[in-house]
Amino acid sequence: MKIAIIGLSNSGKTTIFNALTRQNLETTIYPTTSGEPNRGVVKVPDSRIDKISAIFKPKKTTYATIEYVDYIGLTKGDLQQNRKVFDLIKDADAIVHVVRGFEDDAVMHPVGDVDSRRDVEILELELIFGDLEFVEKRLDRIAEGEKRGKKHDEPEKKLLLKCKEALEKEVALRDIEFNEEEKKMMSHLQFLSTKPEVIVLNSGEKDLSTDKAKGLQNKIQIYFKERYKNMPFVKHYLLPPLLSLCGKIEMEIAQLSPEDAKLFLDDLGIEEPALNKLIHVCYGILGYISFFTYAGDEVRAWTITKGTNAQKAAGKVHSDIERGFIRAEVISFNDFISMGNIHTARAKGLLRLEGKTYEVKDGDIINFRFNV
Repeated sequence: MKIAIIGLSNSGKTTIFNALTRQNLETTIYPTTSGEPNRGVVKVPDSRIDKISAIFKPKKTTYATIEYVDYIGLTKGDLQQNRKVFDLIKDADAIVHVVRGFEDDAVMHPVGDVDSRRDVEILELELIFGDLEFVEKRLDRIAEGEKRGKKHDEPEKKLLLKCKEALEKEVALRDIEFNEEEKKMMSHLQFLSTKPEVIVLNSGEKDLSTDKAKGLQNKIQIYFKERYKNMPFVKHYLLPPLLSLCGKIEMEIAQLSPEDAKLFLDDLGIEEPALNKLIHVCYGILGYISFFTYAGDEVRAWTITKGTNAQKAAGKVHSDIERGFIRAEVISFNDFISMGNIHTARAKGLLRLEGKTYEVKDGDIINFRFNV
């Protein structure tokens, strides 16, 4: 899974990236317009794999991972500059949109003052304008080809015109209804405004869990609720998930040892870092679940899309297993833990054999039987 962290300059993107990846990259007080993207791969926190490993006692435990990418901030009205960020977003599975909620005179705001609602709108529109530019250029190429007598793809042209109509009305493509054939055609076009999105309000230390922070969250929610107020053609609009956190505190927690971090969180009365919650939310908006395997003295977590059948899930482990799939020996996480070991579970008949069409459930522990 690849998640792109985006936002206006000086919104705290890199601070949150540091917190997520336990890195300590330098943050600046002025907008940055160049440089290389920051990348980091992190383990997905999941207490289930820890409990499974405690029972199997494998030599190796392999967690699912997420790759985070952080780059320069988007700039209002500068498509040429923003294209650098757009090129990075295109192959991401989802975006984390960081919105500045903290006040700090030493850290300049690219638009002048801190206004979370306005900043959300600016960035949302930049993604839409980026898609509109792409659609217009593609339609221009089709028109030029037609003049030279080149036969064009009529279904794609029809789709592009549908997208253009929505984008000109400042509607994100994720909020437009497309049929399965259209979705298939769109997959290779890598639109920006189709990406699932999480909004992260980066608040100041003193503002967390205060009326001020709640007020900022409320303004952002009102913006999303009202953005399509007079557009009845937007059929299935959903509010994006919204998390409020303090990037500075989260980065401090990330630099601590697990033991010290737990003490720090206990003092604050917090069960887990907000950024762990962010990972869970990203799984949710993408429709991802996890299953587990124990083979070759390794317990491992695998990420798949909800609704994936057993044979396709086997392909995540190895293409040979998918090709030679015979059966999947399956037990739910809860049944496995309640039994305490695989032998008792088998004796109790809790391990079951499933065929290739079985829909894998979140938390399933699977041993694939195959023959190649």
